Amino acid sequence: MATQSFFEQQAANRRQSIVLAVLVVLLLGALGFTIGYGLSGEVAGGIGATAVAIVIGSLASLGSYFAGDRLVLAASGAKPVDEQKAPQLLNVVREIAIAANVPMPKVYLIDDTAPNAFATGRDPEHASIAITTGLLEKLDREELQGVIGHELAHVRNLDIRFSLLVGVLVGSIALLADFFLRFTFWGGGRRSRSDREGGGGGLQAIMFVLALVLAILAPIAARLVQLAVSRQREYLADASSVELTRNPYGLERALAKISSDKEVLEVANRATQHLYFTNPIKKFEERSSSLFSTHPAIVDRINRLRQMTGERPLAAGDVAQLAGLD
Repeated sequence: MATQSFFEQQAANRRQSIVLAVLVVLLLGALGFTIGYGLSGEVAGGIGATAVAIVIGSLASLGSYFAGDRLVLAASGAKPVDEQKAPQLLNVVREIAIAANVPMPKVYLIDDTAPNAFATGRDPEHASIAITTGLLEKLDREELQGVIGHELAHVRNLDIRFSLLVGVLVGSIALLADFFLRFTFWGGGRRSRSDREGGGGGLQAIMFVLALVLAILAPIAARLVQLAVSRQREYLADASSVELTRNPYGLERALAKISSDKEVLEVANRATQHLYFTNPIKKFEERSSSLFSTHPAIVDRINRLRQMTGERPLAAGDVAQLAGLD
């Protein structure tokens, strides 16, 4: 296996994230234009429809941007931690924060035996990290450093902002598609077409049909792209963690140990699962969905770490053991 440095992996993951975000923008533009043109028969109608969806989606996301971290911490049952409760944890967070050149985040503990962690906050100055008690009990110091490095990489890379931007665009697509489908269902589209006659009527009819197709498929496609963006940011955080700790082995062991643990993180749900270090919803659970997974496969994440050191990919037996859990 060819060696790839963490800098090369970081650059590749950033490029892929940007490409995916551009795809969502193009999808929103295509949907907005076809709906606007199909209803109005004018180019200005398409541009206006797209602009309105973006504005409404942006306003709706402001509350999540400024208060979302507090809601997530409260929903997870996270409690602030001090030096007496977890001195090693705070020591590790402090040293990784120095390496990442970010302010010391607020640190919280979740009373749950399932090992996992997540970072939240709109920027490095307002960041928080939450770690389960199971993570502290089951990981050694090097493994803990790998996990904390991953979470602080999310903070340093401003992943919350990037994900919010993509989320706003995806939400705008869903909003626009839902409005158009409801409008068409109640007869608005039929009235618009029957009221217009002339040379542009044929093109307008074609655009209307295209808008119907896009209104059905675009939200699904946008959601899949959003999940792909989330997975790329996980790869980026893994590479950044190795940059901060200079130790891919600790992170590799942490990934294998956490994914192999069969305990279920009860406080996690579909709305918060993308925040966690590894997918807290296991494959054997009823709420699991591989199609809409927010995290890359553990096998892929470990093999990318091995690529940095030129090691061989995981053996077939290890792959079989890990593939059925994450």
